[in-house]
Amino acid sequence: MVQEYQSPVRVYKHPFELIMAAYVRRFPKCPLIPVFVDSEIVSENQSKDGSTLVTERRCVIDIDAPRLLKRIAGVDYLYFIQKNTLNRRDRTLRIEVHNETFSSRVAVRECCNYTVHPENEDWTCFEQTASMDIKSFFGFESTAEKIAMKQYASSIKKGKEIIEYYLRELEAEGVTYIPRWTPPVVSGTTRAIPVKGARNGLDSKDTELVVGSPDDKLDADYIRRYLGDLTPLQESCLIRLRQWLQENNKGKIPKDQHVLRFLRARDFNLDKAREFMWQSLTWRKQHQVDFLLDTWERPQLLQDYYAGGWHHHDKDGRPLYVLRLGQMDTKGLVRALGEEKLLRQVLSLNEEGLRRCEENTRVFGRPISCWTCLVDLEGLNMRHLWRPGVKALLRIIEVVEANYPETLGRLLILRAPRVFPVLWTLVSPLIDENTRKKFLVYAGNDYQGPGGLVDYIDKEIIPDFLGGDCMCDIPEGGMVPKSLYRTAEELESEENRLLTDSIYKSASIFKGAPYEMLVEITEASSVITWDFDVSKGDVIFNIYHSKRAPQPPKKDTLGAHAITSLGAVNTQLIDRNWVLGKDYSMVEKALTCREGESVQGSHVTRWPGFYILQWRFHSTPACSASSLPRVDDVLATLQVSSHKCKIMYYTEVLASHDFRGSMTSLESSHSGFSQLSAATTSSSQSNASSTISR
Repeated sequence: MVQEYQSPVRVYKHPFELIMAAYVRRFPKCPLIPVFVDSEIVSENQSKDGSTLVTERRCVIDIDAPRLLKRIAGVDYLYFIQKNTLNRRDRTLRIEVHNETFSSRVAVRECCNYTVHPENEDWTCFEQTASMDIKSFFGFESTAEKIAMKQYASSIKKGKEIIEYYLRELEAEGVTYIPRWTPPVVSGTTRAIPVKGARNGLDSKDTELVVGSPDDKLDADYIRRYLGDLTPLQESCLIRLRQWLQENNKGKIPKDQHVLRFLRARDFNLDKAREFMWQSLTWRKQHQVDFLLDTWERPQLLQDYYAGGWHHHDKDGRPLYVLRLGQMDTKGLVRALGEEKLLRQVLSLNEEGLRRCEENTRVFGRPISCWTCLVDLEGLNMRHLWRPGVKALLRIIEVVEANYPETLGRLLILRAPRVFPVLWTLVSPLIDENTRKKFLVYAGNDYQGPGGLVDYIDKEIIPDFLGGDCMCDIPEGGMVPKSLYRTAEELESEENRLLTDSIYKSASIFKGAPYEMLVEITEASSVITWDFDVSKGDVIFNIYHSKRAPQPPKKDTLGAHAITSLGAVNTQLIDRNWVLGKDYSMVEKALTCREGESVQGSHVTRWPGFYILQWRFHSTPACSASSLPRVDDVLATLQVSSHKCKIMYYTEVLASHDFRGSMTSLESSHSGFSQLSAATTSSSQSNASSTISR
């Protein structure tokens, strides 16, 4: 495999001629580079006018490799050929290097260029590229590659230090200016002679590289200033990925900070980071995410009930986001807004976080690429572990992890209740391992005092609801009115969805034509979970078990049930000839559910086989005690609409090993969610439990 390296452009605030005087002092040997044992000039040629000088050297390198490997290779030193082409007229130096030792087994190529800065002729730029291809090396190809890359990275870092060292040495000798080369006069030739003087004085402060600007993408000091301290190989990965994006991506090129996040997420594996980022760029383009901050308008419902917002910054200068998850009605938000809008809300927060990181980088004068999130779990209970809500959360986490890697610097989880481990068990598998290491969890009031919040957030900005003095201007959450809930049809008809499908499905139940759903269970003790809302009419909910697979009848249901003009008719799974107790059995007592009720529950299966979830039309008995029907009842029976109920449902099957530890989350949501569950009642049965929210 060919290893490649591309350096950023390093800019020195010194004239080219002075840099050249410092450069030649590193030969024939340099005490600052112990592995550089010696060098000798093989040939040297200069043009007649003296403008061009070509020097070829044979360099001896002592690689820091295990003695055994050197004995196997049969060498103590490696020899390289270096060809330097100095063009005094154009003020450039080109350095070309290739290996002489093991040239048939290993191909090493390096090219360096010193040039005049395009915008300031008194500054000098340096750029470097290299490649290494180990074809064979006595069976130690991988080891040799690691040693060579480590050695090369070390020499790259020292290259900058060496130039600065010899610049200071020149200054100590009084050499601060060297005149530029000029063509020789007719009477003879002239040579550039070092001059002692103060012109373009060499101040010690000038030994530092020029500070770049965000628009100067290849400036090494820009990388240090805006992106942080990177190793030479990390810098190379960043630049090469940028170049690849410029060549292949026709859309908007991400900013360097964001490109670096993808590299870090893949441990600077260029191929993996390239694939990772390309998928994200395709997703951003498909859903116009780059314009999200300008086009997204938060619904009023989010402004009223979404208990989260930005709040100053932490001690490291990272933007701080506060989320009062325990006070949020997660089910109400999902039901009233749908996953699409919730996801757009989360994406807008991430886009805003990226913007705030850039702003804080400028304000604090150091790289800030991620933010801190403070999550208050006071009030968290079983209602928050509502399965469709958790599933929506997991899907949102998947999208965020795939498109906003390395954006979370620290997650402070405060006042975690006993139910938190259940939620963590469900959510943690989808969170990257490096991200999980950034989580800090405090139970009760452990966050107060040393080792708590004050270690990460200045005392002056700790929110008031956490015992601080700073007012935190975010909504307090609360119960979302059920009148704002959307129907399944509305949730399923979202346009330009960022998620491929909807959690909920809708179904119609007719009088004489129940809606049935088949669940095949292969492992006993599996858990069937359900959550449904009755949006119209009253229904009776049953669960049946059969050892044999139901055979859906041919589509003659209309005739069989004597229903006319009903539109789409439900397929019946329970055969009319089946005998209850023989061909199939009822595993749960029938549950009557009224219009407007929400029902959640679970059933632990005793046997493998086929389970049928059934919703039947429930006829409301006449209020009159008389045996004669009322006129209103007779008229109602003539209206087809009165024979139709509608539900919106979600089901899921959990394996027995996945279910352990989360039983209570499925059994009941009645757990005192501040005032939110005050109007909740529950109905428990032998092997299942359903909760009806009225």
